[in-house]
Amino acid sequence: MSEHLIDPRVADLVRAGKLQLALFAPLHTKDPVTGEIRRYAFLIETARALAKRLGVELEVIDLPTPIAAMECLNSGACDVTFTGTERSRTEQVGLTRPIFEVDFTFLVPAASSIHGLADADRPGVRIAVVRHHLSTLALGRLLKHAELVYAETPEPAFDLLRTGRAEAWASVGFALQEYSTRLPGSRVTEGRYGANLLAMAVAKDRAERLAYVTEFVEEIKASGLAQRAVERSGFRGLHVAAAESSEPGKEGSR
Repeated sequence: MSEHLIDPRVADLVRAGKLQLALFAPLHTKDPVTGEIRRYAFLIETARALAKRLGVELEVIDLPTPIAAMECLNSGACDVTFTGTERSRTEQVGLTRPIFEVDFTFLVPAASSIHGLADADRPGVRIAVVRHHLSTLALGRLLKHAELVYAETPEPAFDLLRTGRAEAWASVGFALQEYSTRLPGSRVTEGRYGANLLAMAVAKDRAERLAYVTEFVEEIKASGLAQRAVERSGFRGLHVAAAESSEPGKEGSR
């Protein structure tokens, strides 16, 4: 690309020749046997479209936690990530308007009587959650009786459920659908206790980059690219974010 055609807001990315995308669990999962990382195609498809717009390659950096991804952005070691638009995130990074809406729900073992929040929020019920995840923050505001049992990442949270140390695991629905295949007879509950408005994020101090990425987000929603990515995913509880949910900092759970 000619120097005079480079958008100054993203000139550093174009010159670097790559877009570094940070993904954290549960935006990726790991096969416990092979150790192979599985990244969700609807996220990669979206990030690859941004890289194509920039004329650069996409490089994915897998990180264990949301906090690690936010730190990676603000240190300059990563360029973009996906995260929810909850207020705690707006204080850490710069956020576009939401692209996707993702249901928060529960994974329960075979023969469980839990079908939703009302069943889960009872004395004696232990719910596995991942610390600092927005699904956990949303659930914590709602519970009155059940006990949260914390893990640092999704894999040990799943182990809490698998080994009977929790009666349910609360998280992002599409990730729970993947884990359900590893626990015979388990199911993802139909009802949701909230939703995550998933946006793209950049470092807090990169206002010009944020403006560019925000334009991109509006383009892929208007063009139907975001909707096609949702449809190809096959995930229940994954939607393109509605226009009325467009302001960063708007609570994702409802």
